[in-house]
Amino acid sequence: MPISVTLALMGTCTATQALPSFDQVKTAYRSSDTMLLDRQGQPLQAIRTDKTALRGDWATLPQVSPALRTALLLSEDKRFYEHTGVDWQAVGAAAWGNLWNSRTRGASTVTMQLAGLLDQDLAMPQGGQQSRSVVAKIGQASTAWRLEHNWRKDQILEAYLNLVGFRGEVVGISALSARLFHKYPSGLDAEEAAIAAALIRSPNAPAARVADRACSVLQEQNLKPDCKTLATYTAQVLASKRNERLNADDQLAPHLGQRLLAAWPPTTPHPASITTTLDARLQRFARDTLRQHLRELRDRHVEDGAVIVLDNATGEVLAWVGSSGELSQAADVDGVMAPRQAGSTLKPFLYEIAIEQRWLTAASILDDSPVGLSTSSGLYIPQNYDHAFKGPVSLRTALGSSLNVPAVRTLVMVTPERFAQRLTALGLPLKHNGDFYGYSLALGSAEVTLASLSNAYRALANGGVYAPWRAQTVDQNAAPRTTAATSPSAALMNPAATYIVADILSDREARVPTFGLSNALAARYWAAVKTGTSKDMRDNWCVGFSKRFTVGVWVGNANGDPMWDVSGTTGAAPVWRAVMDELHKRHPDQLAHVPSAPPAGLLQQAVRFERQLEPPRSEWFMAGTEQSDIHLASQMGASRSMILAPADRTIFALDPDIPIRAQKISFSLVSGVSPKWSWRLDGKRLGPATHMQWAMWPGPHVLELVDAANKVMETVHFEVRGAQVKRKPSH
Repeated sequence: MPISVTLALMGTCTATQALPSFDQVKTAYRSSDTMLLDRQGQPLQAIRTDKTALRGDWATLPQVSPALRTALLLSEDKRFYEHTGVDWQAVGAAAWGNLWNSRTRGASTVTMQLAGLLDQDLAMPQGGQQSRSVVAKIGQASTAWRLEHNWRKDQILEAYLNLVGFRGEVVGISALSARLFHKYPSGLDAEEAAIAAALIRSPNAPAARVADRACSVLQEQNLKPDCKTLATYTAQVLASKRNERLNADDQLAPHLGQRLLAAWPPTTPHPASITTTLDARLQRFARDTLRQHLRELRDRHVEDGAVIVLDNATGEVLAWVGSSGELSQAADVDGVMAPRQAGSTLKPFLYEIAIEQRWLTAASILDDSPVGLSTSSGLYIPQNYDHAFKGPVSLRTALGSSLNVPAVRTLVMVTPERFAQRLTALGLPLKHNGDFYGYSLALGSAEVTLASLSNAYRALANGGVYAPWRAQTVDQNAAPRTTAATSPSAALMNPAATYIVADILSDREARVPTFGLSNALAARYWAAVKTGTSKDMRDNWCVGFSKRFTVGVWVGNANGDPMWDVSGTTGAAPVWRAVMDELHKRHPDQLAHVPSAPPAGLLQQAVRFERQLEPPRSEWFMAGTEQSDIHLASQMGASRSMILAPADRTIFALDPDIPIRAQKISFSLVSGVSPKWSWRLDGKRLGPATHMQWAMWPGPHVLELVDAANKVMETVHFEVRGAQVKRKPSH
């Protein structure tokens, strides 16, 4: 088209829609990712929310390497700093080339191309629509002239670099640099810049053609490239399917990010960023600590874990580590929200009810001896961690040492339904009522999430007041806030009873019978903590709180495989202790050796135990329940059977908390049995008829007491249920 005609038509286009300012364009720009920020505004996680195009963060011109700016202008607009929107010299060259059918660069300047990027109506049509192409060119020229008169040259070039499409879904130099070269735009060298410039000209061209064009760009700069090597490199870069993050190590909270975005209303555009309550430093520490510990446990068949940290006062989530990342075969599974069996971590809430109702005190004596409870499937016989029954013990010892039999006896008193209702009120997602779980609920047969369990412990830390946790800051521009639940705060437990339970969970001596003095639960500051392990050693927990923080840790396998020889103090507890230590290193004002002041209605009383069952001590009581002398209840009537234990038709259950080699059943007799008599189990002689411990083995069994002539004097039948705990294979 003659230049005179073009000028005339340009004049008619000056009244088109209002031209946006540079600041408006930059403000309206959105990365294809939503950025998750911590409480201080530090980046935590980038999450893809726009599937139509892949865009990175806006890159300012100083953040773009000089090599790329040079290559771009050599390839697309050599007289960029000389023209006022239209390069008339290039227009003439293009017209002459079209006349003689020769190949030229074309007449579109960077400014004209930017006009097409800002207004799709001005974009060049595809498919050879010549008339439409002419109109688009005229519109581009008009808009380019206006851009040059309203924007600075550096703004035009900066906007162009961020809006231009490169290859496939990639838009903008930030996304291209990350996708193809795995670096920031500032780091592109001459060869990479030449490839990027070549892609602008032909975004979806074959690699050989892109390389050829890139080599020409380098030659125009007198750089003497090795075009053959460049062709090989270009082919490798364009063939790569990777979509790596530039700061992969700083992708700290993928699971929480996905959860927050999933709660976003579908009719509301995703935000450029979401500010969370997380602490980036703590989040990184918790993630790295979990991964390091799991690496140490790999030979014990453990690969997954999760950590959550809550602020007791506000309920703010300070850390949320959903998985072990690259160590896991199921890294997308969020261990903080995945339902798993709770194990012994539910016991504190059971004893709190009994204390709250004044049925028991911390000094009450519970019988830790074999008990058979009738159920629809037979007798339910709980066992302890070490399968060595302790006999009469105080409630303090029973909870501190996580003894199972006293917990089940307590649940008989509380009832499974009452216990289930309390757990549900505390936010634990029980799927069934208490009767469904039965007495096994005392030992954690119900599935819970790490988030809900940790928040329930936070209620213990707060004197029995339950309140939802939250992971988002309050001011989020009317965005939805992700919390544990919509229910408001509620005083669900008695403050005095929760204080007693917390005191027991912080008592190192109460843990000695099971865990010994030296273990990961013994902190140098006041902290109340409980461990738990689920059936067949599939889940291991450690949850506890200090005056200011609650920390919950789960380790196991996302696919449900059992761990090998992992106990409560070797699985999750070391991670719990490390995170809690880090919290209190950063908050030395919280390094208290005593809990908060006791609430009203609580008093201390010196107690002595009959037969010196336990050493004298000062014990906490709810007012009106205090005692100074603790006596044993009268013994049951004498047994009519010569075999005292096990009782006939007893069903024992293997405890996943305990290494199988430590799980034993007591065989005991009345006094006076002849030393010539013997035990016989399943038809095989075991030895003299004296008190002995038999290592449990799954299956039905027949125990016989036989005299010297092998005459059967008494017989009991019992069964051991539960799959054999898997061990690390021997070599």
